[in-house]
Amino acid sequence: MPTDTLAAKLPATAPTGRSVPRDYRRWAAAGSVGGIFVLWWLATHQGWVDTLFLPAPEQLVEAFQRLLAEGYVDASLWQHVGTSLLRVLLALGAAVLTAIPLGILMGLNPLVGAAFDPLVEFYRPVPPLAYLPLIVIWFGIGELSKVLLIYLALFAPLLIATAAGVRRVDKSRIQAVRCLGANRLQVVRHVILPSALPEVLTGLRIALGVGWSTLVAAELIAANRGLGFMVQSAAQFLATDVVVLGILLIAAIALSFELGLRWLQRRFASWE
Repeated sequence: MPTDTLAAKLPATAPTGRSVPRDYRRWAAAGSVGGIFVLWWLATHQGWVDTLFLPAPEQLVEAFQRLLAEGYVDASLWQHVGTSLLRVLLALGAAVLTAIPLGILMGLNPLVGAAFDPLVEFYRPVPPLAYLPLIVIWFGIGELSKVLLIYLALFAPLLIATAAGVRRVDKSRIQAVRCLGANRLQVVRHVILPSALPEVLTGLRIALGVGWSTLVAAELIAANRGLGFMVQSAAQFLATDVVVLGILLIAAIALSFELGLRWLQRRFASWE
């Protein structure tokens, strides 16, 4: 067979991307953050942007010290942080306890998946602010409404990711452990859950991002504490330094959750 004909029949080799050393990636990340900080400092000190709309970095430091000393609206800064954390963690715990088992069931049983999939796909694209008034009418303005709104935002991404991870489990693994005498519970515990863990953790990361963005909407419901309440209340009085500080605190807490989940993914799902 001629060489050119043989070469035409062979599949082309896919180009491999060059791996970037970790130190270079850290320098790139530090450079981008440092560049944004320098641009922020220049914009506020050179008069490009009025400090009423974008406070200078030192103004945020002063606002942080003031909030630590005096608090905000009859509550300390740490009480606002703790209240928001408690609401998110309660919603997260409820989502994990309901979405993951139901996602496993949907992945294992096509009939259950077909029954629940339209319902989840129907409400998943709806923004939380759209059904916020309905939740208030049904459940009042107490803590239940706030936690439920965050829970609904967390539930759908985690459920979909879990079901997709279970469906991708290699069927030969399941058949192999069944041949060794494992029952259904042992198959789920020792094969399905470990195999679907990367998708579950990815879904959890996506869900937490949506949950933190929903926190501000949840704390619109007659709240008197919380970071979302603090941001909304400060915006009404044009206290931009408190608004930006609250946003940065929410981002810092969400980033710590994200880094923790990434560590869990490297620790327990390093094969992916």
